[in-house]
Amino acid sequence: MRHNNATNPLGRKSAHRKSMLSNMASSLILHKRIKTTTAKAKALRVFIEPILTKSKEDSTHARRFAFSSLKDKKAVHELFKEVSPKIADRPGGYTRILKIGSRAGDAAEICFIELVDFNTAMLSAKETETAKTTRRSRRGPAKKKTAHGTPEAPEAETTAKPKAAKAKAAKETKEKKEVKEELQKEVPQKEADQTESKSKD
Repeated sequence: MRHNNATNPLGRKSAHRKSMLSNMASSLILHKRIKTTTAKAKALRVFIEPILTKSKEDSTHARRFAFSSLKDKKAVHELFKEVSPKIADRPGGYTRILKIGSRAGDAAEICFIELVDFNTAMLSAKETETAKTTRRSRRGPAKKKTAHGTPEAPEAETTAKPKAAKAKAAKETKEKKEVKEELQKEVPQKEADQTESKSKD
């Protein structure tokens, strides 16, 4: 029974598991993104993040600690030359797991695990989003100030009416004209009736 045992054995003995995680960590540092199963990616994240945190300080002790975990000179050189300057301002959370579905053979969940600061597509998309989003105000646009500091008079808005509003206005004017014409016709008829009644009397 695995009571209170947080480590995922990944179906391997401890020596095999440590060796595999070491190789995967080296590959991630060299290539910045690798494809693996979600279970392995989660185990790798726990393994590599303390190494990345330690690499922020470029000292002999930090380099020896990284080499004892990675066992790869190229990966250690890349870690301290390329990776650590980019992650210097990030307080943890250096990796990202992107799930991409399941494998055809055994239906295992597959994902990409990558270093957050090296995904240029996501970083550029985030920058454009922040540039686009502007706060809308209920008060309307701010008044421009002149050289003396007094606000300028608001410019007259020259916005054309929509077609529906124009059609409605035209219909109303037409109806008014028709009513006026009918009233004008009725007035002389009333006068003629009154004259006829007077002549009869």
